[in-house]
Amino acid sequence: MVNLMALLAGLVFGIGLIVSGMTDPAKVQGFLDVAGTWNPTLAFVMGGAVLVGLAAFAVAGRWERSLLGEPMRLPTATAIDRRLLLGSLAFGVGWGLAGYCPGPALTSLATGAVEPLIFTAAMLAGMGVFELLERR
Repeated sequence: MVNLMALLAGLVFGIGLIVSGMTDPAKVQGFLDVAGTWNPTLAFVMGGAVLVGLAAFAVAGRWERSLLGEPMRLPTATAIDRRLLLGSLAFGVGWGLAGYCPGPALTSLATGAVEPLIFTAAMLAGMGVFELLERR
């Protein structure tokens, strides 16, 4: 049942990405181009996501178990450190250059286009390098 709910949540998330235009790199890059021809539409998508997230975390923070009976494992880290800042910078640069972040890239794989495939391969390679460096 947990896997089925995870699949359904992923499908809803993917559909939301498509409907909101987050899978269109040109729209994403237009949003990030604040000094040029800025496209503010994704600000509303992000604002809506933040509001839903705030409400969900407020409710989930009071629960010990999920609706499916699994233990709640919410993030506990609160420090803004070098690793967080560098990771955020790398994420933002990659998002700005490619117009994809992980969710939209995986969703866009279904289109058969080569760009999300290249981005996903690079993302997985980066994750592999990170794991190798973490083990040292």
